[in-house]
Amino acid sequence: MTTDNTDYRSLDFERQLDHPPEKVWRALTQKELLGEWIMPSDFEPEVGKSFAMAAEWGEVTGEVLAVEPEERLSYTWNGPGLTSEVTWTLTPKDGGTLLRLDHTKIPSDSNQAYHGAKAGWPRFLDALEKTLSNID
Repeated sequence: MTTDNTDYRSLDFERQLDHPPEKVWRALTQKELLGEWIMPSDFEPEVGKSFAMAAEWGEVTGEVLAVEPEERLSYTWNGPGLTSEVTWTLTPKDGGTLLRLDHTKIPSDSNQAYHGAKAGWPRFLDALEKTLSNID
C-alpha cells in the first residue's frame, strides 16, 4: 500500500455576473456554449460521465463528480502534467450570480500546470462573460 503525501495548491476566483443562475448554468453545462468560452467538448452534466475538451495547447479530460443544477458543478480536470478538480458554485446575488471557481488538488510540484491555470482561468472567465452577453 502506498501513501500519497503530495502537497496540493488551489486557485480560487469569484466573479459577479449580471446574469441569472439559470443562464450561467447553461453556459457551464451545454456543449455548444462550452465550445464558445472554454473549449469544444463532449461534456454532459451527469455524475460519473467522462468528458474531453480540446484546444490548440492540448486536451483536458475529466469525470463529473457533482451536479446540483444552478448551484454547484464539480469535475476532475486532467490535463498535460495535471490531475486536479474544478468546482463551480453559483449564488444568486444583486439580481445576478456570484460565480465562484475553485480549482483544487493541484500538486505542488506541478508548477507549469499551476501557473498555466492561474493565467488561464481569468481569460476563460472573461470569455464566459462575453458568451453570457451573447445568449438569451
